[in-house]
Amino acid sequence: MKNETALKRSLTLGPLVVIGLAYMDPLVVFDSYGVVAQLTKGHVPAAYVFTVAALLLTALSYGSMVKAYPKAGSVYTYAYESIHPHAGFLAGWTIMLDYLFLPMVNFAIGSAYLTAAFPEVPHGFWVVLLALSITVVNVLGIRLTANITGLFVAFQVIVALTFAGFMIAGLAGGLGTGELISADPFFHSDIEPSLIVSGATILCFSFLGFDAISTMSEETVNPKKNIPLAIFLTVAIGGTLFTAISYLMQQIYPSYDNFRHADSASLEIALYTGGAFLKSFFLAGTMVAVISSSLSSHASASRLLYAMGRDSSLPKRFFGYVHPTLKTPVFNILFIGLISLTAMIGELEVIYSFISFGALIGFIFVHLSVIGHYYIRRQEKGFLKTLRYLVMPFLGASFCGWLLLSISKNALIIGAGWLIAGFIYFLFRIRSLPDVTFGFDRDPR
Repeated sequence: MKNETALKRSLTLGPLVVIGLAYMDPLVVFDSYGVVAQLTKGHVPAAYVFTVAALLLTALSYGSMVKAYPKAGSVYTYAYESIHPHAGFLAGWTIMLDYLFLPMVNFAIGSAYLTAAFPEVPHGFWVVLLALSITVVNVLGIRLTANITGLFVAFQVIVALTFAGFMIAGLAGGLGTGELISADPFFHSDIEPSLIVSGATILCFSFLGFDAISTMSEETVNPKKNIPLAIFLTVAIGGTLFTAISYLMQQIYPSYDNFRHADSASLEIALYTGGAFLKSFFLAGTMVAVISSSLSSHASASRLLYAMGRDSSLPKRFFGYVHPTLKTPVFNILFIGLISLTAMIGELEVIYSFISFGALIGFIFVHLSVIGHYYIRRQEKGFLKTLRYLVMPFLGASFCGWLLLSISKNALIIGAGWLIAGFIYFLFRIRSLPDVTFGFDRDPR
């Protein structure tokens, strides 16, 4: 329709990388360090190297699909166009788990920090305050979101570098192992490969930022160039930072089995390394991380719903609406804000199970979309193209499938229930709106 309001193209490479890093959260390495250190028996850096190598395959597949379909929607659009419209709906419905519940996770974590600092204030107050603030900023526009998250990411990087500086100084002064250079965190005679893979299963969810970037295609200048490059840079920068920080943490505090609380081990390491100052500075950084990640995940969720609404997979009048002045999907942003209020009652363990299932299914769909679009439809089958468009995405999909089978049974059950609900809704939409083609009339290119 000619009078439909389109999203405004304003994002360049820098802001895209900022949004990706904010969504990943540069400080997430500290959050998961204790748990993974105990799981891998002190080989977190090795698990990160394994994770980065595997997810670079997924990043390459995302880059390929952005070049083919530079439009908002991410995995939903790719599967919709490259495999089958039904597959697109299923992929979009599944990946919605990540987008819908990540803002809730951030609000729950943020309110927990604030409640600990101000116990006299009810937990629910902080959830409402965070949800309201993040929703308002996203309604005002994606450029404002990018600018604010840019400042927050910069502060997180400063916190991470400060922490790293204290650890380097501590190692030089004889703390921990007293060695700045060692191969032990990456490889040791008693290393157990199965434990490294188990650690990677947890760590791979720290890299969801490049998926968030792909939802910004319709608001990006020259998306076929900037989106793939931003995806690669986000994985590379995040992976390098995570690996380096985890290496220093292992060196400065090698006794991973002595943590009093594995899920907050970084606070113990901060206190041990830099005293009360570093501990307080680190706590401030984690709060900023919660806010910046909330901004990015909230924005990405609203764009996915917009793409599904525009194609009538969801009610178009509501989810496909763009405000004519603000140029933002206002209804979707408000909808995500309302869902996030359930952080007052939601359990993080259940939410994380949703996210794990949705992320891996989404990655598999992206890999299959590359094969479907380039290798099958476009018949790009030379040696290099076969390697690029068949072998590499097949390996990536296989790895994701392996990880999917490694998550908890509860996650699989909950995820399957979500898929069944989506299938029932899909049948309802087809029956109630028989004129909706879900893309059947489109040129497969």
